[in-house]
Amino acid sequence: MSGREKMEKYRHLIGLIIAINTIVPKFIFNFLWVITASSEGSLPLLIRYFYVKKYAKVCGDNIYIGKYVTIKNIQSLILESNISIHAYVYLDAYGGIDIGKNVSIANHSTLVSFEHTWLDYNKPIKYNQVESRQVKIENDVWIGSGCRILSGVTIHTRSIIAAGAVVNKNVHSNVIVGGIPCKVIKQI
Repeated sequence: MSGREKMEKYRHLIGLIIAINTIVPKFIFNFLWVITASSEGSLPLLIRYFYVKKYAKVCGDNIYIGKYVTIKNIQSLILESNISIHAYVYLDAYGGIDIGKNVSIANHSTLVSFEHTWLDYNKPIKYNQVESRQVKIENDVWIGSGCRILSGVTIHTRSIIAAGAVVNKNVHSNVIVGGIPCKVIKQI
């Protein structure tokens, strides 16, 4: 049975657990996230889903969060429905990350929604101000393994980001992009 079918079959039970989770303290959820981080069994996946459902700005249905996924600034993360975020993905939603429906993010990819500035010469670059810039991924997008999605980027509907690509500018609809920095490889 697929994850989508399980979510539909157990919709009422999941709704009840989500309602109960409103009283569970964050330190307990943090503990559960840590102890289930290395597993992709049904229970750990469900715990990570409940965590994201409770703490993300928006969280739809049928969200798969793989093992060792790191999510920073979760309160600025928007997840629509039918999203898979695979093992070892790093998300930092400091400036906001908005992920549409039917999106797959393959293992070892990174999405960051901020960048360091370097204009104050009296401070080391690492101590200069940080500039937040939203990352938006529209519906029906596939992000391949090991991609880097940089701040201020929009990836439009029905696009594919080839493995290892660095996305530093907007990606149009219906294209495959790849490379460092990414370039259009093919229209789809």
